[in-house]
Amino acid sequence: MSKIFGELLMLIENDYRGTAATLAYNGKPFSVPENLYIIGMMNTADRSLAMIDYALRRRFSFFEMQPGFDSEGFVQYQTKLNNETFDRLIETVKELNREIANDRSLGKGFCIGHSYFSNWRECTDEKMQTVVDFDIIPMLEEYWFDDAARLQRWSNLLHGVFQ
Repeated sequence: MSKIFGELLMLIENDYRGTAATLAYNGKPFSVPENLYIIGMMNTADRSLAMIDYALRRRFSFFEMQPGFDSEGFVQYQTKLNNETFDRLIETVKELNREIANDRSLGKGFCIGHSYFSNWRECTDEKMQTVVDFDIIPMLEEYWFDDAARLQRWSNLLHGVFQ
């Protein structure tokens, strides 16, 4: 990683913008223009980023973003779907997120995001169950691998939405 991105991480700093550096892997000069802005997203729950996390943190400003279940856009989308089961599922996920946020070993960076439920052309029980069974529950299995009772409780609550 450092062979490829080492120079870039240095060159994106304000005092190195516009300055050329010779790239280690091919010997060619490279610079980052002064007017280039890099905007990225990083999921703090993704532990594979830990190796470059501090290098990135020193060079970027960070803005925390929470799941957007209560945002105006998602509320309009949810209203347009007009599906009671979907509404119950979203409320259950919001409750789940409160528990995840209060869990000392996890925290708010591990909350379930609204993107699992966005941009659906149709809202069917099958679609919702697929998200629960293949996206949310496997994630909870990783979160609570050492707490079978909590995992089972939330699995029951999520599946109970469909009854």
